[in-house]
Amino acid sequence: MTAIATDDVVVGFGDVEVLHGVSLVVERGAWTGLIGPNGAGKSTLIKAICGAVDFGGTIAVAGESVGARNGRRLARRLAYVPQRPVYPAGMTVFDFVLLGRTPHLGLLAAEGREDIAAVWEALSALDLLAFADRDVASLSGGETQRISLARVLAQEPEIVVLDEATASLDVAAQHEVLELIARIREEQGVTILSAIHDLTAAAQFCDRLALLDHGCVVATGTPNEVLTERVLRPVFEPTIRVIDVDGSLVVVSLRDQGGSDG
Repeated sequence: MTAIATDDVVVGFGDVEVLHGVSLVVERGAWTGLIGPNGAGKSTLIKAICGAVDFGGTIAVAGESVGARNGRRLARRLAYVPQRPVYPAGMTVFDFVLLGRTPHLGLLAAEGREDIAAVWEALSALDLLAFADRDVASLSGGETQRISLARVLAQEPEIVVLDEATASLDVAAQHEVLELIARIREEQGVTILSAIHDLTAAAQFCDRLALLDHGCVVATGTPNEVLTERVLRPVFEPTIRVIDVDGSLVVVSLRDQGGSDG
């Protein structure tokens, strides 16, 4: 079954077209990674899927068209974690995670017992109970991404969309966040769509990949199908290497040995 489908999606800002007829299918229950160089259009595609930018073409999420005056219904089914979440000044971790319940509330309605319970359950699931009263502004980068994932759990969506969730994190924190995403997917049965810059991590965690370049999808398939030197070198650089290490793909960029005459 299909969780997300885009058909001939075009996005432009002013006179500049950023996405050029992007068609993509994200299967329900899978972890699909969007890969590609900076400026390829990954973040723009994610924003279009979430209804955050105007677009041409069609996008369907869980069978519903994006942009058809159904923002609240879409928010109940899809959770979005931006690359740099905005954390209101003075907000506690508990109150930030509670924001995940907003799509489930009626107009001007206050949170009820079910909403409060969902927050405590999410904090417990990610070992964040001790953080409940902490000011969000006091947390490290890895900790802030963990509370963003707790908000996702509290929201109880069918689909989770993440834009470079591990950007600016050190290697250990990156791995921790990706493992948490994998755990949420396994335990909650959600569909994951994520822009991911680390190609080796994409090989380890994603079921499917879509490679973008200059606003177009140039390859889709399993990591073994997409992460090949033949596919990657025209998009990234000719020195890229794909190495099999005990059955896992590792993607590296080797130094150009052409050198200079000096």
